[in-house]
Amino acid sequence: MIIQHCNLCGHLTEQMIPEGDDKPRDVCTHCGHIQYQNPKIVNACIVEHEGKILLGKRTIEPRSGCWNVPAGFMENGESTRNGAIREVKEEVLADLKNVTLFGVYNIIQRNQVHVYFRGELAHPHFGAGAETSDAKLFAPEDIPWDELAFPVGITALKRYIQEMKTGNFTVQEEDIVIDYEQLKKMNLV
Repeated sequence: MIIQHCNLCGHLTEQMIPEGDDKPRDVCTHCGHIQYQNPKIVNACIVEHEGKILLGKRTIEPRSGCWNVPAGFMENGESTRNGAIREVKEEVLADLKNVTLFGVYNIIQRNQVHVYFRGELAHPHFGAGAETSDAKLFAPEDIPWDELAFPVGITALKRYIQEMKTGNFTVQEEDIVIDYEQLKKMNLV
């Protein structure tokens, strides 16, 4: 994505490699400000209660109408953990306990880093939030895999369910490679 106007002075930018850098950047032709673009961070939390996993049905694009692990973009001024807790509260109206890091998933094609936590319901109360039409606990065998919103959520949930069987949870980092045809099929490009 090219940034055409400087976010400091509003003048046009030109793509070039700044001195001391090795990547093309959008640089203001007037004040010289470099317009850096960095990946977005997405916070998510796999929420478990009595052997079941809490999912929310999205009402917003992309992937409206699909089930998803509560997740969303990190806000300024918050930690990844607090962002995941906030997303759970916003999307499925749930309070958590025992929140721990589960995995980091890099989606190079989307310029995103997804930080997944795992947690438990603090009490069995949840519901549909502002961005969801439904919230439901699913036994692992009842998860609607064909109706899940994003490949990263599918990857994380599959690993979670495998580790859930033994109770031995690990923290892993993984690159998620999504081909263009898959993104197109999901209306993400």
